[in-house]
Amino acid sequence: MGKGSFKYAWVLDKLKAEREQVTINDAPGHRDFIKNKITGTSQADCAVLIVAAGTGEFEAGISKNGQTREHALLAYTLGVKQLIVGVNKMDSTEPPYSESRFEEIKKEVSAYIKKIGYNPAAVAFVHISG
Repeated sequence: MGKGSFKYAWVLDKLKAEREQVTINDAPGHRDFIKNKITGTSQADCAVLIVAAGTGEFEAGISKNGQTREHALLAYTLGVKQLIVGVNKMDSTEPPYSESRFEEIKKEVSAYIKKIGYNPAAVAFVHISG
């Protein structure tokens, strides 16, 4: 042994958190990857739904055949009970980081996810950019 990098290994191995496993599955939104998305989602306890805030992008995603709706419905149908919504591209709103745009998106997404079975009060909505 004698390696400085292993100095705290015995402590970490005893913590409950060290025994937990986290798998992150990044499922691209493109329709060509639907099989991978279904496989990954069916094994998930929690999903992070990324919603673009840009003008036109959000409207396309939340429209009747939009991918935002599709992904939320797929997650719920496959048994994902916990959902987090990341509102992305907040820097591209007018004005940048518009609170009213965020609230508009939160209201519309909340209405839809409630319709499919999620409790919007239990869903975290997070501003993100990048």
